[in-house]
Amino acid sequence: MRIEPVTPLAPRGIRHVVLTQRWSELTFLHWPVPPAEVAPLLPEGTRPDVLDGVTYVGLVPFRMVDIGLLRLPRVPWLGTFPETNVRLYSVDDAGRRGVVFRSLEAARLLPVLTARATLRLPYRWARMRIERAGDRVRYTTRRHRLEGAPHAATVEVRVGAPVTEPGPLEHFLTARWGLHTSVAGRTLYLPNAHPQWSLHHAEVLHLDENLIAAAGLPNITGAPTSALYSPGVPVRFGPPVTVTPDT
Repeated sequence: MRIEPVTPLAPRGIRHVVLTQRWSELTFLHWPVPPAEVAPLLPEGTRPDVLDGVTYVGLVPFRMVDIGLLRLPRVPWLGTFPETNVRLYSVDDAGRRGVVFRSLEAARLLPVLTARATLRLPYRWARMRIERAGDRVRYTTRRHRLEGAPHAATVEVRVGAPVTEPGPLEHFLTARWGLHTSVAGRTLYLPNAHPQWSLHHAEVLHLDENLIAAAGLPNITGAPTSALYSPGVPVRFGPPVTVTPDT
């Protein structure tokens, strides 16, 4: 099987757009992890994607902006909200690289319920805030009581100089052109496309979170080995493709 290369631009075009949005004010925090530790957490028909023998766990807070369905007008308030995801990196039997979300915190209830019902994505309704003062960005999130245990995270970073020449690790962690999810016994791949990331170095000033452990990864501790920031990109999603048939 040939695995598609890691590329700064999407290797496949999106002919039929089913979803549009913008990802804004993103911070990417990552920790390396042995692939065997996360393999049981991935959907059928996928396995951990690796770079130099390891895979990664990501904690990514950002602002979702102007979600739009098909060619319909974008929804300025309901479709704009802070979000934080815990994610893993996957590759399927067709060689397509993607992400697998272990949890997604979001500050709007309707998008949470919609994503759960349609794509079975593990969204959780949360109180969230993004604050910026100069070169500092602070993200806070805490799940509502209706979501069970009040898992939370506080992340504060200082945005540094641009990453003028992203290396293999920066591309591997950010240039992901789809997501894998399990729906009704099938594994689906939902492709996306967007311009090349504008990345900056980031210094972690404060990190206090229990979202990673709550997502089934209790052994991830210490400072992240990679911290990046991006002002964001516009994103288009195509229709889902079946990876594994209904069992």
